[in-house]
Amino acid sequence: MEITINEKKIFSRQSSSFRLRSPSLNALRLQRIFDLFDKNSDGFITVEELSQALSRLGLDADISDLKPTIESYIKPDETGLRFGDFAALHKTLDESFFAGDCECDGSPESDLEEAFKVFDQDGDGFISAVELQNVLKKLGLPEAGEIEQVERMIVSVDSNHDGRVDFFEFKNMMQTVIVPSS
Repeated sequence: MEITINEKKIFSRQSSSFRLRSPSLNALRLQRIFDLFDKNSDGFITVEELSQALSRLGLDADISDLKPTIESYIKPDETGLRFGDFAALHKTLDESFFAGDCECDGSPESDLEEAFKVFDQDGDGFISAVELQNVLKKLGLPEAGEIEQVERMIVSVDSNHDGRVDFFEFKNMMQTVIVPSS
């Protein structure tokens, strides 16, 4: 998938397991994403931090094309996007590029299915420890460091004890950590 603004390519998707669309992404989840992208925890996401985060997620971001769009959301005399600016950018991109183009119906169930697909990289219907570790690494999370720690994460939600997470286990886990959209 390629996203263009003013006839300029902003980024293209290299990984089929990542989708940058979720119509009902709520403020809590968006704040978590903002915090992950804000690598130096200064309360701002710079163009460089956003470009690096998109690259880690498998999106080929051309910083020269990305910069004018991002800078249009940065307030004068600030070094980057504050959370509110980031949320406004997300909303604009979501409405501009994904309205009517989403394979999902916007329901919580379809949002969970889309999220599950991000982790289920081989499309076999299960999330293995290796797949979870790969996604955590892409996000730059320290939990990805040791496979034993990732395996413990899998075991903590693996209710049928088969060593992997199916959609229903994923759904049960997510329903305990996600605050419903209002």
